[in-house]
Amino acid sequence: MTSIKEQAAISRLLSFLQDWDNAGKVARSHILNNFIETNQGRTAPELEQEFSQGASLFLVRLTTWLRFTYMTGTCLEKILRSIGIFLSAVSSNRYLIEFLEVGGVLTLLEILGLEKIKEEDKKESIKLLQVIANSGRKYKELICESYGVRSIAEFLAKSKSEETQEEVQVLLDSLVHGNPKYQNQVYKGLIALLPSTSPKAQQLSLQTLRTAQSIIGATHPSIVDYVLDVLRTMHLEVQYEAIELIKDLVNYDVCAALLKGLVDLLMPSVKKTCKLQPKILNDSAGLQLTPHLPVFLQQAAAAKAIGVLARSNTSLAEEMLHLRVVHGLMAAMGNTDHSNSQRQASLTLEYFVQTFPVVEEHVRRSMGEELYRLFLSNAEDLYMKIDSVQVDILAANKVSVTRALSLSGLFHSNTHFCYGLSDQERLDDITHFQEDMEGKE
Repeated sequence: MTSIKEQAAISRLLSFLQDWDNAGKVARSHILNNFIETNQGRTAPELEQEFSQGASLFLVRLTTWLRFTYMTGTCLEKILRSIGIFLSAVSSNRYLIEFLEVGGVLTLLEILGLEKIKEEDKKESIKLLQVIANSGRKYKELICESYGVRSIAEFLAKSKSEETQEEVQVLLDSLVHGNPKYQNQVYKGLIALLPSTSPKAQQLSLQTLRTAQSIIGATHPSIVDYVLDVLRTMHLEVQYEAIELIKDLVNYDVCAALLKGLVDLLMPSVKKTCKLQPKILNDSAGLQLTPHLPVFLQQAAAAKAIGVLARSNTSLAEEMLHLRVVHGLMAAMGNTDHSNSQRQASLTLEYFVQTFPVVEEHVRRSMGEELYRLFLSNAEDLYMKIDSVQVDILAANKVSVTRALSLSGLFHSNTHFCYGLSDQERLDDITHFQEDMEGKE
C-alpha cells in the first residue's frame, strides 16, 4: 500500500497535470515560467522526486504541445527551454529517448527553416540539438541522417544574430567530432557555407573547417576555389581566418593548386579589369570602380597570404618562385587602382628580395637603380612615392627567375613537395635560359 505522503504527492501531480490540460495559452505560459525557474539545473532523480516519479508525464505533454504549435511560435522559447531542462539533466537518457521517439530531432530541425519563427526561438532549438549531439555518437548520426547538416548550415548562413551563429558553430563542431560516419558530410557542409553573404557565417565556417580538416585528414578538391574566393571579402576578420586555413591546407595534397591559385590572383583576368579605365574617365564620381573592388581586395589578400606562407616556410617560397610569383608581385605593385594591393605586394616582394639573391638581382635589373633604391628604402610606402613611368615599369615587368633558379641548382628534388611546374616546363626554362646566356656571350 502507498503511504499517505505518497498518495498526497500523486494527488499533487495529477492536479498539476489537470491544470496543464485545462489551461489556455496564457495559463500555460505561467506554468512554464514557474517550471523553468524552479527546476533549472536539476538532475533526473530530482525531477522525478518533484513529479512523484511521473516527470515523463509532463515531458510528453510538452512534446505534444510543441508538435502542435511550433509552426505558429506560441510560447516556443519557453517550451524548448522546459524540454531542455529534461534533456540536459544528469542521468536524463530516459527523457532523451522519449523525446527522440516522438520525432524531436525532426521538429527541432524544421523550426530552423521556418521564416516566421523568432531568432531567439531558433537559438533554443540549436541548444537542444547541442544537448542531443553531445549525448553520444549515435545521436550525432541521428541528426545527420535527418538531413540535419543541411538545415543547420542554411540557418547559419541566414541568421542575423551573431550570438545565435556562434551557438550554431558549437553544434557543427560537436557534429564533426566523434562522428566518423558523417564527418565528411559536415566537412562538405562547411565548405558550402564559404560563399555565404554573411561575414560572421564565413568566419565561423572557416574556423570550424580548420578543426574538421585536422580530423578528416584528406581534402575535398573544391576547397581551394572556395577558400580563394573568400579572399574577396572586405572584412579583415574573415580574411584572417581564410589565411589561417590556407596555412593549414598547404600541408595537404592541395598545396600545389593552392599556391598556383594564389599567384594567379596577383594578375586579375583582363576581362575583369580591361574596361575599368574608360569607365572611370567617363564618370568623375568614380562609382564604376565598385564592381572591380572584390577582385582588387582578392589581389591584395593573395599578396598578403603569399608573404605569410613564404615567411613561414622557405620551401613554399621556393615553389612560388617557380610559379613566377615575383612577376605577379611586381605587377600588383603597379595597380594604382588599389593601394593596398601595391602595399601588400611590395612588402611580400621585399621578403623574396632579402631571402633570395637571384631574386634581388632580377628585381634590381627590372626596376632600374632609382626605383630599386626607393623600394629598398621603404617598401611599405613605395606606392606613395612612385611616378607614372615607374608604375608602368612595374605593371609591364617581364621578370622570370625560374630559369636562373633551375640552372643555379638552388632546388633539389627532395624539396619539391608541391609541384607548380611540370618537369617538361622546367626543362624548357633551363634550355631557354642557356640560349639567352649564349646569345649574350
